[in-house]
Formats: sequence, structure tokens, C-alpha cells
Amino acid sequence: MRIGIVCYPTFGGSGVLATELGKALADKNHQVHFITYQQPVRLSEFNANIFYHEVRVPTYPLFDYPPYETALASTMVDVIANNNLDLLHVHYAIPHASAAYMAKQILAKQGQQIPVITTLHGTDITLVGRDKTYAPVVTFSINESDAITAVSENLRDETYRSFKIEKEIEVIHNFVDVQRFNKKPIDAFRRVIAPAGERIILHASNFRKVKRVQDVVMIFAKINAEMPSKLLFVGDGPERPAAESLARELGINNEVRFVGKQEQMEDILAVGDLFLLTSEYESFGLAALEAMAAGVPVISTNAGGLPEINQQGVTGFMSDVGNVDEMAAHALEILKDDETLHRFKQQAGQQAAAFDIHTIIPKYEQLYNRFCNCI
Repeated sequence: MRIGIVCYPTFGGSGVLATELGKALADKNHQVHFITYQQPVRLSEFNANIFYHEVRVPTYPLFDYPPYETALASTMVDVIANNNLDLLHVHYAIPHASAAYMAKQILAKQGQQIPVITTLHGTDITLVGRDKTYAPVVTFSINESDAITAVSENLRDETYRSFKIEKEIEVIHNFVDVQRFNKKPIDAFRRVIAPAGERIILHASNFRKVKRVQDVVMIFAKINAEMPSKLLFVGDGPERPAAESLARELGINNEVRFVGKQEQMEDILAVGDLFLLTSEYESFGLAALEAMAAGVPVISTNAGGLPEINQQGVTGFMSDVGNVDEMAAHALEILKDDETLHRFKQQAGQQAAAFDIHTIIPKYEQLYNRFCNCI
């Protein structure tokens, strides 16, 4: 099968899922064509079944803002026509679904039909899509898709509440390659971070305001006051300076390390004892699922789709947004002794197995087959 995948190429959840989906499909001998403005960050290994097509946006003095959506639609037309694609799968509604609609209409005029599947990921619906500037286009382009999927039940329900969607939205949960994340920790790496055997606390995100990274710092300060511990921040973004400043104010900056954006998350998660996710909203919580796949229990908020993966008192604990005292208390409950921590680690890994890539990918293949009948 020849599949076009359109996504953002960055470290965000939508780009990660789209890239991992494409790689898994390629491993199953499907031909996958990525269409985006730069090579996706997780597309780092050669695969003969994977092709990358860069969207180039010419700049002219006439344009204050380069017309990316138009260039994207034109690139879609070119890739679909010249590679005889069977199906186009776009991730994130803006601007990918609307550009796909334009490409589909152009190809129809040329006598070629291309099914379009749109996968909704989160902020394309809960934040950007609700803006009155974009809402009519988002609604129209979603409804014009041949099929619509959402990565969680919560996101599906949010989409129905926010937009007049006329079609069924199917839930196909985010997934994780459990085998990839089930790694033994590198002892030398752990000793560098925690030379005295301290507990290692992790957080990974794009450091946007919705992630509430200052809450992570405050929770860690309470943990650190009770037991030797280190905090590892993975990622980067606009809220990082505020988190660094707060760590200095609380006198814990020597216990906190910012390592920036990292591609080999499986090596980092392998040395972790606890993962903190304090977001105001998560459509699913892929970072939490990856942590659980590595056997790392999760302390999170109960926002959005997180209750669909984080089991209260089993894989970790959930609290209301902003309740740093309760989250810190729950963290200490998990970390208090090796036996308790080991139990939570095992349970986290068992829960992640329900979202293993080998369970979820066939669901996408079944969906594709409904529209092109070529699997």
C-alpha cells in the first residue's frame, strides 16, 4: 500500500505519533511518503520503504506571511500524482486537513481520487481550532475528510462539543513501542545524574504554558525536602526560563538538570524512578505512556485523556490541576521504599502493553482498507 503522511516534524505528540506510525507501516512493507517542511525528528534511520518530500515555500516581497498551506497543497498534489498514492493520512487539523481538501479537489479535476483520513491530536481542536479565525475552516475540512480519528475518547468528545461535526469520529488511541522502551538502565548514565543513588524524577515536554512546568519544580522541591533526589527536565520551550528561575529561588537548582531536546528518550526514561506530568490539558499524554512503557510510574493531573492511561493507585496517581501538595504526597508514597516503587514500575509497564504498537497499527490498516481495498 502507498500511503502519504502529512504531519508537523517536531517533538510534539502529533509529529511523534505520525512518524512512528509511518515507520511501523514501512516495517510491514507498506510504502510511506512523509510530506512536511523538514525531516521529522524521529525519522532518523534508513528504511527502503520510507520517502520524504520537503514542502518548499518560496518567499516574495508581496507576502508578509509565506503561504505555507498553498505550497503544502501543491506538494501533496505532486507527491500523490507522481507516486500513485492510495491514501493520504493527515495529522493535526490545521492546516493539514484544509490543504488536503484542496489537493483532493485538484486531483479530482484531473481524474484521480484520493481518500483523506484526518487524525485529531489535541490543541488543533482544544486551542487553535476554537479560535474564531480558524473555526469555520477547521469544521469544514474535518467534515470533508473521508474518515476522522481521535487519539482519545476525551478528544473525540471535546471535538463534538466544540464543532458541528457531521461524521463519526473513531477513537484509535496513541501507541508506544513497548519493546523499544523496555530497556535496562545504563548504570554509568544513572551514576552521572545521581552519584549518591538519589531517586531520579523526570519531566519531558515542549515547555509550553499548558504544561505548567513550574508546578513540576514545586512538586520536586517538596520531594527533595523529604528524600535525596534529582530532577531531569527533557525538552525546551518558552516556559523553560521561568522553571530555571523558580529552581534557583527555591534553592534546588543544583538538584535540577535541563538536558534540552533529546531523541533517544528510551535511554533517558530507563534511568527514571518517577515521571511528572502537570499539564492543564492533555488530549492523551503520549509522554506519560512512553514513561510507563519504560517502567516508570506517573504522577499527573486528571485532565483530558490522562485518565484513559494512568490508573489511579496502580500505575501512579492523578490530582486536580495545580494541586502540587497532593501530587508531591503521592510521589513520596511511590518513592518511599524500593518494594513499593518496584510494584508501581511493574504495573506501569503492564498497563503500557495495552497500547503497544503491534496492537494499534492493525487498527489503522483496517481503517485504510475500508477506503482503498489494497492491503
